[in-house]
Amino acid sequence: MSQENWLGLMIGNSRLHWAYFADNQLQQTWNTIKGDSLRELEDILPPEINNYLKRAIPLYVASVVPSATRLYLQLPQTIIIDVQSIPIEGIYKTMGCDRTLALWGGGCKYGFPSLVIDSGTALTFTGANEHMELVGGAILPGVKLQIETLFFNTAALPEVEILEEFIPRWAKNTPNAIQSGVIYSILGGIKGFIDDWLEKYPSSSIILTGGDTILLKQYFAKIYPSLADKIIFDSDLIFYGMKEYKLTI
Repeated sequence: MSQENWLGLMIGNSRLHWAYFADNQLQQTWNTIKGDSLRELEDILPPEINNYLKRAIPLYVASVVPSATRLYLQLPQTIIIDVQSIPIEGIYKTMGCDRTLALWGGGCKYGFPSLVIDSGTALTFTGANEHMELVGGAILPGVKLQIETLFFNTAALPEVEILEEFIPRWAKNTPNAIQSGVIYSILGGIKGFIDDWLEKYPSSSIILTGGDTILLKQYFAKIYPSLADKIIFDSDLIFYGMKEYKLTI
């Protein structure tokens, strides 16, 4: 087993997601905005990441934005992750590398069968059975994207955010009505997918990951407490997938 230290980078639709591993153990994670040049990155990235990059430790990169990957190909230590080599049967060519890595990381850490729900820019469901075969999944707009769609495509609805404090289902003003409509619809949808999955794989691990993990965990605990007890909330699944990928190549 390699004991080297390394960086992981997931280039998402909205942000860059970084992780630092020492002796193959996850030490720290960061989220940053995207840069257009290596020089600009020095002003954007936290000092720790810049120091690691200057030390030229291995940088494992996965991306759902191919155009943003080219910047990191200029670094000699960059290793592009080939998710087609991940040993989950049935992964198709257009399946997002973020979904594949999260499924692989979740299954390796928490066991197969595994259903991974990734709550980022998009809300995705990805499941594999006990034989590490892809069963399938679904994709819909995430929390922020649904709210932004209402704001940008209507004349009178305001721009709002989903706040951390609990929003009642039956709202008495327009901002809260938007918040309620989005969050409760998403929660109901997640519950429906989980219920259907557990009918097929009752011993499956259910893992919720992504940028809205904390928000959704809070709501699940209040609205569906018995279901919340069955869900593992872990925002680092993609990086666990990178670690397992690194150990197998």
